[in-house]
Amino acid sequence: MASTTEFADYCCELLASVGPCVRKRMFGGFGISTGGLTLAIVADLGQGETLWLKAHEETRASFESAGCRRFTYTAKGVARSIDYYSAPDEAMESPQLMAPWARQALACA
Repeated sequence: MASTTEFADYCCELLASVGPCVRKRMFGGFGISTGGLTLAIVADLGQGETLWLKAHEETRASFESAGCRRFTYTAKGVARSIDYYSAPDEAMESPQLMAPWARQALACA
């Protein structure tokens, strides 16, 4: 299912603490970037529109301890994942709550 522009715009507002964010259509969803660096993806993997934040080896544990889901999809019958995690539910409530997660995602980008 394709993601909506309105949700992507809301996610850009949430992430704005790290700089002006822009959304760009990609693969039925959106990539969100600032300063030319993609720090997030907006996509619906079957559980509703979700903001997925960039992670890497050193930050995975913080996402996992916050109960975030890893971006996992199926291609040709094989489950695959990439280094993006769902944003914590509470961080979706305000730019202030999202700010530390946004900084972390930008550092990974």
